Amino acid sequence: QVQLVESGGGLVQAGASLRLSCAASGSINSINAMGWYRQAPGKQRELVASITSGGTTNCADSVKGRFTISRDNVKNTVYLQMNSLKPEDTAVYYCNALVAPSAWSHPQPYWGQGTQVTVSS
Repeated sequence: QVQLVESGGGLVQAGASLRLSCAASGSINSINAMGWYRQAPGKQRELVASITSGGTTNCADSVKGRFTISRDNVKNTVYLQMNSLKPEDTAVYYCNALVAPSAWSHPQPYWGQGTQVTVSS
C-alpha cells in the first residue's frame, strides 16, 4: 500500500507565500512523475505543476513565474512553493504520484487526501 500525505495548506492574504509538501510512504520501488493538482468549488480538478524523476518540470500557465515545484527523491517528497498568491488560487490542492510498488509492477497513480489553500483579498 502507498500513502501520500500532504501538509502546508492554510489561510493567507493575497501576495503571501505558502509551501506545500507531500511525502510518499509504504510499498515503493520507484516513483516516476509527481505533481500537484487543484480543485476549486464548482470547477474540475486541474494540473498545477508536475516533475519527472529526472527533475523536468511543467507548470500551468496560470501559475508560471509564481509557483515552483521540486522534489527530494531520497525522501520521496514533492514540494510546491507558491508565491504571490491570488484569491483565484483558492482551492483544495492534491498531490499525485506515479508509483511502482514493486520491481515487477507497472507505475500506478496515487493521490493524497488534499490540503485546503485559501487566499483572501
